[in-house]
Amino acid sequence: MAQYKYGQYLRTGDSSAYDTKHPPGSEATNAGIYRCAVCGDEIAIAKGHTLPPQNHHQHAPGLGKIEWQLLVYAQPNS
Repeated sequence: MAQYKYGQYLRTGDSSAYDTKHPPGSEATNAGIYRCAVCGDEIAIAKGHTLPPQNHHQHAPGLGKIEWQLLVYAQPNS
């Protein structure tokens, strides 16, 4: 589970980007922390980089398919 110390640097968002589940090996549409929707493993990734492929992140048999979901969006200053 992602943690933080300085809450004043974070805010709640309701973008649909948080609801989208991405398959292994797809492009990260936002920079930030992504969480595997099945096992809870988390990764930090830059926008446009490739999410871990199927053969990099493995589940125990029977857990289900790997799907990455945006947990924390690293938003650039405007």
